[in-house]
Amino acid sequence: MAEQHYRVVIAYKGRDYFGWQYLGDAGEKPTVQFEILKALRKISKYETCQVAGASRTDAGVHALGQVAKLTTPLQIAPDKLQRGMNSLLPRDIRMVACARCAPVFNPNREAISKTYRYYFTIDALCAPLLGDLVAHVPLLPATATATGDAGENRIQRMKAACDVFVGEHDFSSFSVRDVSGKSAIRTVASLELFKTPDAGFGEGVYCFEIKGNGFLKYMVRYIVGSLFEVGRENLDAAAIDAALALPQPEKLSAKAKAKGLHLIEIDYDGLSSQR
Repeated sequence: MAEQHYRVVIAYKGRDYFGWQYLGDAGEKPTVQFEILKALRKISKYETCQVAGASRTDAGVHALGQVAKLTTPLQIAPDKLQRGMNSLLPRDIRMVACARCAPVFNPNREAISKTYRYYFTIDALCAPLLGDLVAHVPLLPATATATGDAGENRIQRMKAACDVFVGEHDFSSFSVRDVSGKSAIRTVASLELFKTPDAGFGEGVYCFEIKGNGFLKYMVRYIVGSLFEVGRENLDAAAIDAALALPQPEKLSAKAKAKGLHLIEIDYDGLSSQR
C-alpha cells in the first residue's frame, strides 16, 4: 500500500514532556513526538509510521504552531485523521490542522523562519494559573516593588537592548556548541518586548517575541537570559555586542527558564503554521 503524507500543525503544553524529540519506545522520558507516534501507530493498525518535526523544542517548552510531517500506509482523509489523532492524544497535545503534503516535504529544512515568544511576569507574585506558562522573573530586589517607575525603567533597558541581537551574527556565545560543527551564524529578523493585554492574571506580564531563520540549541533562552541581566543592571548592551562580535567561552548569563518559552509560528514559502 502506498504511503500517505500529511502536513500537520501541533499545539502542546510542554510541562510534562522531555521536549519534542523522540527518545525511544520505552517511554521512560515521555516526549511530544513519541505521543504523536503512538497515536499514529494505533490508527494505522501498528504498521510502520513516521513523525518528523520542524523544531526540537526543549523539555518544558510549549508550542502553538509546531509543524510535523506524518507518514502512514493508511488511506484516510485529513479531517478524519485529525479527529482520530485528537481522540487518542493526551489532553495537553492537540493537532490543530491537517492537510496532505508531498512525499518530499521536509518540515525542518523547508522552514523559512520561526517565531518564538517568551512570556514572563515581574510581579512580586505570579498568579497560580500562569505558573506553567509564564516565567516569574523579579527584576528588583525583594524589598522593592516591580510596579511604578523602577520596574518600567528596567523594562525599557531590556527593550533598548533587543536591537543589538537583530541582524546576522555568530551566536556561539548565546547557545550550546553543536557537536556536528555546524555554523553558529544565524539571522534574527526581529526581537521585540511588549506588555501583554491584561487578562486578569496580573498587571506585569510581558513578552519577548523573536523571529529568525533558525535557532541553535538554547539560543532563545540564552538571549532572553542576557536581557534579564540587562534589566537587573548586571549587564549592558555593549557587553552583548562584544559577545556577538567575538564569541566568548563564558556565558553572559544563565539561560532563561524553559516554561516561559512558546513556539508560536513556522513560516514556509507562502504558508504559515498559523494560517
